[in-house]
Amino acid sequence: MGVLRWRSVLDSQIAGASTQPLSRLDLEVLTALRLAVYQLGWLSRIPGRAAINESVELVKRARKRSAAPFVNAVLRKLAAGIPPNHEASQRASGASAETLAASSAHPLWMVERWIQAYGFDSALRICLYNQSIPVTAIRLRHPEAEDRLHAEGIELDPGVFLASARRVLQGDITNTPAFRADLCVIQDEASQLVAALVGRGLHVLDCCAAPGGKTAAIADHDPNSKIVAVELHPHRARLLRRLLDTRANNSERGNIGVVAADARSLPFAVKFNRVLADVPCSGTGTLARNPEIKWRLTPEDLADLQVRQLAILRSATAQVAAGGRVIYSTCSLEGEENEDVVERLLKENSSFRVIDCRAELERLQQEGELICSDPSSLTRGPYLRTLPGVHPCEGFFAAILEKT
Repeated sequence: MGVLRWRSVLDSQIAGASTQPLSRLDLEVLTALRLAVYQLGWLSRIPGRAAINESVELVKRARKRSAAPFVNAVLRKLAAGIPPNHEASQRASGASAETLAASSAHPLWMVERWIQAYGFDSALRICLYNQSIPVTAIRLRHPEAEDRLHAEGIELDPGVFLASARRVLQGDITNTPAFRADLCVIQDEASQLVAALVGRGLHVLDCCAAPGGKTAAIADHDPNSKIVAVELHPHRARLLRRLLDTRANNSERGNIGVVAADARSLPFAVKFNRVLADVPCSGTGTLARNPEIKWRLTPEDLADLQVRQLAILRSATAQVAAGGRVIYSTCSLEGEENEDVVERLLKENSSFRVIDCRAELERLQQEGELICSDPSSLTRGPYLRTLPGVHPCEGFFAAILEKT
């Protein structure tokens, strides 16, 4: 994860010590170099000689034995110039997009977009958050969960947004009997918040359900609702079915149905009171946990994603009963995937109107579910908008569309 977070900074250091352009290095050789440079500069408990020797051995095991002397020479040169615990001094900084992108190991095009959309200060905070290890957030599913976790050595803090959320301060929650018994689940608070916006409905459709976190949250909030969870790939639908069966109470097992189908062409004749369209997206709001995205994504990908997202939203709106609602959401920071998709749908379908998310957040606050003192801080216009670093969670967008 450290190598993925800081890849461009690592590459810059390697390039400065290498006699060959990085583009000419075999991927196995470059990967071994990155691993060693990260250990040399960021991990103070690893002896430099051990980091160098391990990477040289990795190159040999990858059948690149002829490159071993080169790797050894580059790393020994770098070891003499990299101060220990480099991470403490490698902070996102600068007064320009170029400096911020270089110091925080983000693609320049991405940083430029965030500065334009949210301002320099917010872009800086996003970059800082992305380079840190995020706190694990959980959702409590049973009244006994918190006491059980405390008894099992887990130290918790209250959630920032939701009464049912907790933040893990110390301990490995995945090894506890309470976690294995599904008394709690790991789920980012922004994701929990999107599920809470769905509200209550007799018939609920989750268009892009896997891996099932929001589906389970919707079922927990309203055990009386009938939920249909759609997943495109049959094998993922089977895994989703098993997960939801495990998490559901006995009374809920018959209330959640899983269907393998394409969300762009939903096969239902029945209409739903609530439809969640948590669409596939770039994931730029989740880079702290998924840093590989920033090296894979290109600006051109956003246009392709928008086409797919708009098709899913169109399909979702066709499944809504009169007076029902569609909750459209992504974990992206990019306008093309968020406001632009919603506004295009509204232009072509006059039977839907936007419901201000602030009103729904205030409702959740009055019901005691939302504990945030200032719900409007979670919105941008009529939409839910969380930003990593600005808010202590991942970046999520949500819009509520109501059929008139």
